[in-house]
Amino acid sequence: MPARNEISRGKRQVDALVFPRTDPAERVDVLVVGAGPNGLGTALELHRHGVGAAVVDAAPGATLVRAGAAGYTPRALEVIRGWGLLQRIQHAWTFPPEWNTGNLLLTSLAGHQLAGTTLRSFGLGTTGRYSTETMLRRPQTVLQRVFLDRLAEIGTAVSGGWRVEDLASDPDGVTTTVVEVETGRRRTIRSRYVVGADGGTSTVRTLAQIPRSGSYAEERYFRFVVRTTSDTSAALGAFPPATAVIYNDRYCGFLAALNETDWRAYAGPYPLDRDPTTDELIKQARAAFGFDVDLEVVSLTPFFKSTRIADTFYRDRVALVGDAAHVRTPGGNLCEGFGDVVNLGWKLAAVLRGQAGPRLLDSYDEERRPHNWRIADYALAEDQRHTAAYEHVRALGVPADADTSPDAARRRAEIGEILGAGRSLPLGVVFDERYDASSVIRYEDGQIEAEAPWDAFAYADDARPGHRAPNGNLDPFGFTLYDRIGSHVALLVLADDTGTTGTASTASTASTVGTASTVGAFEAAADARGIELEVIHLPDPAARELYGAPYALVRPDHHVAWRGDGSDLGGLDAGAVLDLVYGRGQLSAQPPAQPQAQAPARTADSRQLVDSTER
Repeated sequence: MPARNEISRGKRQVDALVFPRTDPAERVDVLVVGAGPNGLGTALELHRHGVGAAVVDAAPGATLVRAGAAGYTPRALEVIRGWGLLQRIQHAWTFPPEWNTGNLLLTSLAGHQLAGTTLRSFGLGTTGRYSTETMLRRPQTVLQRVFLDRLAEIGTAVSGGWRVEDLASDPDGVTTTVVEVETGRRRTIRSRYVVGADGGTSTVRTLAQIPRSGSYAEERYFRFVVRTTSDTSAALGAFPPATAVIYNDRYCGFLAALNETDWRAYAGPYPLDRDPTTDELIKQARAAFGFDVDLEVVSLTPFFKSTRIADTFYRDRVALVGDAAHVRTPGGNLCEGFGDVVNLGWKLAAVLRGQAGPRLLDSYDEERRPHNWRIADYALAEDQRHTAAYEHVRALGVPADADTSPDAARRRAEIGEILGAGRSLPLGVVFDERYDASSVIRYEDGQIEAEAPWDAFAYADDARPGHRAPNGNLDPFGFTLYDRIGSHVALLVLADDTGTTGTASTASTASTVGTASTVGAFEAAADARGIELEVIHLPDPAARELYGAPYALVRPDHHVAWRGDGSDLGGLDAGAVLDLVYGRGQLSAQPPAQPQAQAPARTADSRQLVDSTER
């Protein structure tokens, strides 16, 4: 009888993902270069806004065992939900969902727990405090498969095996030359804009001559995937922890399931000029598993613990998203790429429709680049903290898994306290996607000076302009504010609503008149500019208290662009607010650009540089 792992392979296993082999279109509104999750996501976001796109990628496909991203934050899932694909991805699991227990700190996969709390519970619980979504784990190529299926359904062309060789921008668009890798055939694509989603070694970024700032790595690390070729159920049971952080004297890092036989592990550091041998990798992986298991290495991917961020995310009709714009110490970079995509998509659409001015696209860089510097600084500092903690642990010595003595238990408890200290959910990283120096946001007087500094571990719902709009259910059945906003800019009406029963008082009548006047002004201004404005009434007092004003204008990427009581429009009409938000004008109360818009100061030991090549 075959072993359990031999039986399970093939049941939900897809080892290779082939991109469509079609000739790229000769003309398209937006050409997206790169068919990774961020590139395909860009095409989906543009479709959501009614914009035609085409995708090209030099590779003929992708593999599901590639050691890429696997975990997605609630904010990333909010974006995916907007594309209508979250349920598809949830159901595309590659290992049994009951393996998911949360991130446990273990001495080995089959060993002792050092810290962390299992999240496994059959109770349905409640939605999160700040989002209707929770974390999700899927190999990133599962996202690619779901995205590709959806793009095929909507008729968006994806062409694998076409390498970008040249691009030239002019006042009316971009001419991109692509070459078919197999045959050498050349083709010219004319588009209004190009989006580079082609990874850390981005050809688009290089051809657009956009340099990067950051620091060189002095050593390199590796993600690698090992495949178990023998039955592991005797050692791990029917549902091993799918994501563990392993600490012992020979291994430090994640050990995460990609499917029922393939696991992602880590190795390093190594000198920049040396690759680990297969025997070294298998020895590392066995130390993480904690028992003698037959393994083969099926994937090896280098990475660097350093930050490199493009000096601009947009120039001359070329925009960068994801790794093409920013690479850093690993952990969540794909999710930040989805933040880029949802910020850029509605702005490209508004400009292409003639609703917006050119400054709207400049704001993509103003908003996303400072945010990514914040995240990069956090990631580097956290990695340095974890490294120091592990060095402390190694100096103490981790007891062998077989040692069950009282002294070993005491030492494991001590080690757990060391490793668990300061380890908490970085709420600010997940949710505080604030934009505090944008030319298309109507900040309030004194707002920037009064705001608390960005904190990676702190977050509270905040409806001030520039912040992510607080989300919530609009009805008892789970239809959310973000669902209602969809792909439009939305005017939230949080003024008093007395309903339709009884006789309205003089005060409530005045309130209703004021509401009608303000809403009417925005609707008329939007109609005059060809902007589709959603007016959403939120009579819930809790929503009014949360938003802190009778009205709020929320962009399609879920950020507050303006809020007020209607009277602060003064002699300016609602059109002036919309002109600001769409990059056509500027209100007199708009504050000057703040220092936060500049790249934050690097740590003292970071060697500054500007580079245009991959190290």
